[in-house]
This record gives sequence, C-alpha cells and structure tokens, in this order.
Amino acid sequence: MNEKTRKIVLEDGSEYEGYAFGAEAERVLEIVFNTSMVGYQEIVSDPSYTDQAVVMTYPLIGNYGITDDDYECKTPTIGALIVGDYNDMPSNFRYTKTLSELLEENGIPGIFGIDTRKLTRSIRDYGSRRMLLTAIDTPKEEALRRIAAAPVLHDAVARVSCRKRWYARTSNPRFHVVAVDCGIKLNIIRSLNRLGCNVTIVPYHTPAEEIAFMKPDGVFLSNGPGDPEDVLPVIKTVQSLRGRFPIFGICLGHQIISLAYGAKTYKLKFGHRGGNHPVKNLRTGKIEITSQNHSYAVKEETLENTGLTVTHRNLLDGTVEGVASEKDRIFSVQYHPESAPGPQDSTYLFEQFVKLMQEEKSHA
Repeated sequence: MNEKTRKIVLEDGSEYEGYAFGAEAERVLEIVFNTSMVGYQEIVSDPSYTDQAVVMTYPLIGNYGITDDDYECKTPTIGALIVGDYNDMPSNFRYTKTLSELLEENGIPGIFGIDTRKLTRSIRDYGSRRMLLTAIDTPKEEALRRIAAAPVLHDAVARVSCRKRWYARTSNPRFHVVAVDCGIKLNIIRSLNRLGCNVTIVPYHTPAEEIAFMKPDGVFLSNGPGDPEDVLPVIKTVQSLRGRFPIFGICLGHQIISLAYGAKTYKLKFGHRGGNHPVKNLRTGKIEITSQNHSYAVKEETLENTGLTVTHRNLLDGTVEGVASEKDRIFSVQYHPESAPGPQDSTYLFEQFVKLMQEEKSHA
C-alpha cells in the first residue's frame, strides 16, 4: 500500500495517520464514534451527524456498497467518516455505487487505516472533542491553530431542514400527520406511511398556527443535529400546540418537548451512538435493544413539576430515554424506533402514536 496521505489532529494534539477515500476536503469537526456493525449508508445519510466526524468501531466498512433504497436523506451532511479497513470492491447485487463514490459526490472526506480501537478509547476516556482532518504534512501547530480559529456553529437544524413543505402520501390513508423537519430520517416517514398516515413535512420554523391550520390528526417532531436549546422556534411551537393535538417526538424532538415543558438538557461526555443500547420501558418492565444517535440528554431532576413523567431509562448509564404527559397526549423517546440501522424492538411506539390519533378522532 502507498504511503499514508491524510491525518486527524485532535484538539489535545494527538495525531492519527491514514489513507484518503471520498473527497479530500479539510474540515474542523466534532469527533464521535458509532458501535453499529452494519448500516454505514444509513449513518452517513443521517442528518443528525451534521458537522461530526464519525468513527466506525466495526473494522470493515464499505463491503456491501451503497444502494438506492437505503438513504435516510437525499443529500448526506455528515462531516467525515473514519474507519479501520475500507473495502472499495463491494459484493452486493443491490449496490449501485461505492461508499467512496458517495462521499466524493457530496464533498465528504473519509480516512481509513486508522487504529479505530485506540481512537475510540480516547473518545470514551476524554470525551468528544474537536478535530481537524487534513493533509499528512500539515504541521501540528498549524492544525491546532486552525481548530482553535474555527467557529462553533449553532445553525445545524436550519441547514438540514427542508426549505418548503413536501408530502409523503400512502394508499388508503387513515390519518394526517404534520412532521416538523429538524433533520428527519426517511425511515420515520416510511414507518408512518406503513401505518396509514399521510405525512406533510414542514420546515422547522413553521409557526404553530400554520400547522394547526393544516388540521393534522397528530404532530411529529423529528430527530436532528446540534444542541436542542438552539432550536427555539420548535420549542415555541410545542408550547403552543401541546394539549391541542397528539404529539410524538424522537431524539432531538424528545429533547425539545422536555425543554418546552421547562426541563433542562445537558451534553453527554461522548454521547450514545450504535444499534445495541438497552433501554427499559418503565411502564411494561420490558427491555428494548435500541438504535441511538445523540450528544445531549434530558436532565432528570429538572423534570419535576413539569407535567412530564419518565417512561424509559437507559440501562448503560441511567439517562432518561422517554417522557410523556398523558393529559396533553404527548410522548417522546430519545432513541430511534424506526431503526435504520438497528433492531426493531420499539416499532410499537409508532402504533402508540396512531392509537392516540384514533382516540382523538373518536372523541371529536
């Protein structure tokens, strides 16, 4: 193999050298890791990874290529992909391009040949940090200067949300759902369509009264990137619509619901990302293996006197994974019941949302 041409420099000065694939762009990003064994296409195309460099802990990536049916958004916005061993010769009858080709088309850099075990341990020990992906001959001092000079952006949701409303309809619809797009994954829309929901997807800053004018049977709050406290328009929307329509939130939507009720959120040391996170449903006592991707969590002690109760708990670190207000017909989970990638233990949550909408219709 040729000499290494790219490197990662973390803000603590540590360096990791490797080989380029995808686009050869230089970027300052937040570094995180994902423990999923499969699903790299869904991860790369998940808008929640905007401005993040994702370390894949599974060693072999790229071996089944990219297919036309497995995207989670139309234009990937992940910051960069970091892998141990990259395979540029896929073996899959469904594949239409390689992972490197997808990254190059979208201006996303990749690096392989990295000791991903060592890098992941560093993130676990010292937390998520900023990093620079750059040419191997960039001096460390210059790399650190570029990291320090790069601004911390707070407009990730604005960049990934749709610019105008669009529609995802199904045959024989029973319900109309308005989905507030903070970076929505397509499999969420597919999951709602499968249960007989026509979905109107609207930009994140759509006013509450405009949503109400659409006469939805329910409102959905999507996943998305960044700090939930940066998404004030959606927080205000929830405050206006709660109690008026059944509302279901996932991931960022879960955090936004909690903020709208007066709770607080905080940033985790290195976040939860992977397809193997155990969560306990406190109402049923059952354990669900879940798909997760988030940097922030709801601070449990701040939920007191908000009207929200904790419904789910992460069994790895005890963090809040779900809240609900039965009075307001609103509930949310921190994890991803639509999977993509990941297990399907939690698809019942979409059915729970449909049941709320059905009950609302029957009482109308």
